[in-house]
Amino acid sequence: MLNVSQVKKLVRTIVAFRHDEMTCEICFHALDRYVEMTLEGKNAAEAMPLVQSHLQGCTECGEEFQALLEALKAIEDAHEG
Repeated sequence: MLNVSQVKKLVRTIVAFRHDEMTCEICFHALDRYVEMTLEGKNAAEAMPLVQSHLQGCTECGEEFQALLEALKAIEDAHEG
């Protein structure tokens, strides 16, 4: 899990990059927060538009997002049931 300083640095890096400059590595490091926001019912696409844009254009990262989302949903469902 990232600490507050690492998250702030990551966010600054993400915000500074244009869509065509976002790498899979940067997207991957932001993915856990993006998924958490999605599961919390927040608008992750609005909060992290560069990540959203990258996920739409990168099949590999999009698949990683879906896998992580499904895994965390399954864990939540198991704890609720």
